[in-house]
Amino acid sequence: MLLRYAIASCVILLSSATHQVIHAADSYSVNDMEGKHADIVTPDGKVILRYMYDRDTSNPETTFDTAKVFAHVMSADGKTPLTKGAGGKFPHHRGIFIGWNKLDQGGKKHDLWHVRNTVQKHRDFEEIEFAKKGARITSFIDWVGVDGEVVIEEKRTYKVMSVDGVHAMIDFSATLTATNGDVELNGDPEHAGVQFRPSQLVAENKSATYTFHDEDIDPTKVLDLPWVAESFQIGEQWWSVQHMSHPSNPEGARWSAYRDYGRFGPFTVVKIADGESATFRYRFCVTQGKNQDRTQLQATYNSYVQ
Repeated sequence: MLLRYAIASCVILLSSATHQVIHAADSYSVNDMEGKHADIVTPDGKVILRYMYDRDTSNPETTFDTAKVFAHVMSADGKTPLTKGAGGKFPHHRGIFIGWNKLDQGGKKHDLWHVRNTVQKHRDFEEIEFAKKGARITSFIDWVGVDGEVVIEEKRTYKVMSVDGVHAMIDFSATLTATNGDVELNGDPEHAGVQFRPSQLVAENKSATYTFHDEDIDPTKVLDLPWVAESFQIGEQWWSVQHMSHPSNPEGARWSAYRDYGRFGPFTVVKIADGESATFRYRFCVTQGKNQDRTQLQATYNSYVQ
């Protein structure tokens, strides 16, 4: 557990103009490549998570490629992403990300999923924290609509924790605040919600398979699944990701968890009154190999909710 004021931890408050290269002996660390990405680095010097926040509007291609804030999960070598970035099949799918394709704001329609005429723009960091057992990045992200106005202000956190036998344990949280009138987050399970997208290589080998908390689960019919696990192959190596939903999340979630290219996650219709907020909390447990033991997966989820 990360403790804000523990001796073993360090908290850094940042502004958007700050370039931080942070090192701590025998500890996780955070390396912020200003304006590009911020890396959470393990004590042995390997990048485990890369927070992607570059914004390059120099041409139409880079404008689209940098229109969404997301996080890569890195493989054991600390260099190769297990997740997909820009390009490839469905180029708007990127790593661990959040968005809705039908955001209604007083009759105006904004697509913060495909981000063709909208953008999720990193504003600044609120806090960076690191300790012997993990690290956390918290940032503010503006969801800019079709008319150039901010319709949602997001506070997002990616927290990585060291757990024995686990490649990466990642907590994701996003608090969305309506800043310019009431909003409704809507869409469908294929184009909205909090999603995990593995490497483009999975789209090419079509290796993704899914495990649910019970047998005979049809995710198109059963709402509010507590978790879904996915296994996929990259090269000769198999990986597994358990995507867990916290009980405090808005109810009525429908999961997309059947695509052979591996993008999966829950979608919920949520209304947020002007000035009010909604919070979404999830955990991603990333392990090497095919982890499809339902009893073990349930125990991991139980640990999360407790």
